[in-house]
Amino acid sequence: MSYPYLSDAVQALTGLTLPLPLPMFGLFVAIAMLAGSHALTLELKRLHAAGRLSTASGVAPHEIVPNLTLVVMAAGIAGARLFHILENLDEFQAAPQAMIFSTSGLSIFGGLILGTLAGLLFVRRHKLPLLPTLDAAAPAMMLGYALGRIGCQVSGDGDWGGAAKLALKPDWLPLWAWAQTYDNNVVGAVIAAPGVYPTPMYEALMALLCFGVLWALRRHGRAAGWLFSVYMLLAGAERLLIEQIRINPVLDFGGIHATQAEIIATLLILAGAAGAVLLAGKRGRGGMASGNKIRAASADR
Repeated sequence: MSYPYLSDAVQALTGLTLPLPLPMFGLFVAIAMLAGSHALTLELKRLHAAGRLSTASGVAPHEIVPNLTLVVMAAGIAGARLFHILENLDEFQAAPQAMIFSTSGLSIFGGLILGTLAGLLFVRRHKLPLLPTLDAAAPAMMLGYALGRIGCQVSGDGDWGGAAKLALKPDWLPLWAWAQTYDNNVVGAVIAAPGVYPTPMYEALMALLCFGVLWALRRHGRAAGWLFSVYMLLAGAERLLIEQIRINPVLDFGGIHATQAEIIATLLILAGAAGAVLLAGKRGRGGMASGNKIRAASADR
């Protein structure tokens, strides 16, 4: 069962019918941004207190998080919509206005890419060292992704997998964990029984596990950029794995037959693995050195 709006969830939980037309996916996106912002704030505070991170203006790094969150959210939503359109150009050409203003259809990687780029520009404007800041943001980004996927699952926004093969289901696993029909989903799709793979639920669980790994590793002694490399590796591997049971448009160019997400995920894995290997043997002087340079520059002024 899906709950596209808050009123649907309230009715299911309490039996009350209330006029609450707040989209559940949007609500979970807001929760994801708030949770991610909180995690980022905690990490920036820790790094600042340890003398490893500061801004050239003298403002504590965590104080820019609220504005950074707004910038990343706006760019992320725009990027998610843009990449979804690029992935479904035929549908866009048939009804461009409907697709632009639809309440469903967002590419998470599009949001990740444009949101990250906007965040980097914002961070550069405040003269924070990029690699230590990316390391601080890595767990927060994974947490936000996990909570956003819960919104996909609750609202039934179409990000589910292909038809579930019951013959492959382990006996110990309940049916709802293997196949769901997403009745009352926000896109109005009718799914025949037994249903499709609930991939948003799988992604939420995997992303929460990855968040736990990144949070546990955040005190690493390696060079700046290593934790963000691990983030890219985990994010790419998680998405590449889930794409094997999802249904997305397959792109065909240069002899490559893959979905947009598979291509981006593969690039993330390669970049993350390369960064993690190259930085693994280096000790953590990057963040400290960057912070010291900025404080020295501020003192000279």
